[in-house]
Amino acid sequence: MDWINEYKRKLVTAEEAVKVVESGDWIDYGFGLASPNELDKALAKRKDELRDVKIRVDLGVWPHYTLDADPSGEHFCWHSWHFGGLERKYYEKANIYYIPMKFHECPIMTRKDAAKNRIYMGTVAPMDKHGYFNFGAGAPSAMAAIENAEYIILEVNENMPRVLGGNQECIHISQVSFVVESSNPPLPTLKPTLPSETDVKIAEYIIPLIPDGACIQLGIGGIPNAVGTLVADSDLKDLGVHTEMYVDAFLEMTKAGKITGKHKNIDRYKQVFSFALGSQELYDFIDDNPGVAAYSVDYTNNPAVIALNDNVISINACLEIDLFGQVCSESVGTRHISGTGGQLDFVEGAYKSRNGQSFICMHSTWTDKEGNTISRIKPILTPGAIVTSPRTATHKIVTEFGIADMKGKSTWERAEALINIAHPDFRDELIKEAEKMKIWRRTSKIK
Repeated sequence: MDWINEYKRKLVTAEEAVKVVESGDWIDYGFGLASPNELDKALAKRKDELRDVKIRVDLGVWPHYTLDADPSGEHFCWHSWHFGGLERKYYEKANIYYIPMKFHECPIMTRKDAAKNRIYMGTVAPMDKHGYFNFGAGAPSAMAAIENAEYIILEVNENMPRVLGGNQECIHISQVSFVVESSNPPLPTLKPTLPSETDVKIAEYIIPLIPDGACIQLGIGGIPNAVGTLVADSDLKDLGVHTEMYVDAFLEMTKAGKITGKHKNIDRYKQVFSFALGSQELYDFIDDNPGVAAYSVDYTNNPAVIALNDNVISINACLEIDLFGQVCSESVGTRHISGTGGQLDFVEGAYKSRNGQSFICMHSTWTDKEGNTISRIKPILTPGAIVTSPRTATHKIVTEFGIADMKGKSTWERAEALINIAHPDFRDELIKEAEKMKIWRRTSKIK
């Protein structure tokens, strides 16, 4: 087939491509590294011609030109499935709104419930000889948005890795409206968070509970990185990977020879993920690598699919937890920080896995701007805080003082277990509050 000529017919400049945008349109951007860069920049130049264009993004890591061009939000209004650092900055200016979701439901919500996007824009790897463009490091829900769209506009960046996939990781030139060849800027990178002494202490509680052949999921941040570093230095062997986010910790474990995937029940020998974000070395590693596979997030994060592997170990972080076992990972009171993401998906999927374990980790305290030390384990969550993982779902909670297992525990047993891993300076206060809440037994003993 003559895909090259079709490509040439559809090749336009970014400025020409965004002329299809009309006032009132909904536009879906690709995920993370796969969101558009130069297309958004070209769209920003049309600010004075447009009003009420709604842009929907998920973990946008490229500059947000349309938001910068329109501080009032009258011309471009952004909506995000998950807040990253850039989204938090704009949220403080009230220029972006969060869309609550469980990550594995993002594709079905896009197809079924969310306002229909008339346009899809995303960054892709160059077209291959068969006429396919690869979504690279951002495959979670692109096809769902593409299926809705009247116009599909792709921004080609030669630096985007070509990530071989399991499903919905690519699109054919015949499905595309316009192709824009970018100036090929380097992909945004995420520096690995160096683990602190407290992160390492927390990781040291988890490592002995990971068996050979376990299937690992890691979230973002210092604690998951600490676990990955310790795994790389451990005697563990034949680990598998089934995760939503592929980070540098997996690369370190792979380089150390810890990952083979030989004991996985599904996708055996493959490291499965939905998106990647990390160093340039990570992007180089996943490029055209048959040992990894990108899937849409309704596969990677579906709790029923997660549970098909045995010994799933899920490791994520949170902001605070109350004595009932309710976990908040996305807001400080009413101030939005992150999103539900895939935490609840993996909390439930890992627990339902044969011999699986879900760990939610946090430092026992944090220090505010005035220098006050505040406990992350609270009698009740900060007013306005969002419950990310409900008490019915949480499994193992970890601080630098140990592990509290929530499953099968009554309210007083939960309170006792959590106070046991709270900072010692706050335990007496927590006991008093637990007594007022009638979830403390006078016979309880703190270790």
